[in-house]
Amino acid sequence: MHIETTGHGPGLILIHGWAMHGGLFAPLVERLRECYSVHAVDLPGHGHASTDDTPLEPARLATQLAERLPEAVWLGWSLGGQVALRAALDHPSRVRGLVMLASSPRFVRGDGWPHGVSSTLFRDFGEALERDFRGTLEGFLALEALGSASAQVELRKLRAQAFDRGEPSPRALQEGLVLLDELDLRDELPQLQVPSLWLSGRRDRLVPAGAMPASAALAPGARSVVIDDAGHAPFLGAPDAVAREVDAFMRLVAGEVPA
Repeated sequence: MHIETTGHGPGLILIHGWAMHGGLFAPLVERLRECYSVHAVDLPGHGHASTDDTPLEPARLATQLAERLPEAVWLGWSLGGQVALRAALDHPSRVRGLVMLASSPRFVRGDGWPHGVSSTLFRDFGEALERDFRGTLEGFLALEALGSASAQVELRKLRAQAFDRGEPSPRALQEGLVLLDELDLRDELPQLQVPSLWLSGRRDRLVPAGAMPASAALAPGARSVVIDDAGHAPFLGAPDAVAREVDAFMRLVAGEVPA
C-alpha cells in the first residue's frame, strides 16, 4: 500500500472507496493538515499502489496499516469504511476513534435492512467491467455524484482526479465489488470499543442516509450526522461541513471538548 503523510498533530488515517485513491481526499487534507498528521492511503490495486497484488481482505489490510501507522483516528469512505471498521474492531488499542463517511456495515438491501442498494447492483458492475472497463468506471463516478446538490461540480472533480494516478487494477475492482456485495458487519457493531462518528450525505444514492443513524444505533458511544446537500462524496461537495465534523470529533476523542 502507498501512504502519503502531511501536517502535524494527532493522527488521522484516510481510506478511500472503490476504484478511487487517497488523492481524492485533497479538499479534506487541506482543511485538516494544520492541526493533524493526515495519512492518506492508496489500497492495493489502486492509485500509486496499482501494482500491489495484495488481496482486498479488510482484516488483513487493517492489520498491516495498524502495524505501519501510529495510533490515530481512522476515517473510511464507502468501501474504505470496511477496512477502518475492521481496524477498530480488531485493533482498538491502535484506533483512537472511527469515522464512517458514506459507509455502512452492509451495502446491500436485505431482510431487516432497507438502507442499501439492489442486491444485483454490484454484480452488474462486475459483469460490465468485463465488457467496458473504462466506461463502467465512468458510470460509477456518475452514480457517486448523483443526487448531490452540486452533482455536476462533484462529477467534474471525480473525473478530473479519479485516474490521475492511473487506472485501478481489474483484479482489485472485482474483489472490491464482492466485498460491497457480501460483507455484513452489523452483528459486530455492539462490540465496537472506540467512539465513532457516522457521516452521511442526505442525497447519497449509494449509501442511503438512513444507513448511518441505523448503524450508529448499534454501536456504543456512536453519533450520526447527516449533511443535507451532500451525496456519496461529501468531502467534495461539502468539504467545509465534513472538515468541521471531523475536527470536532478529533477534539472530542482527544478530550478537548466534553462528550
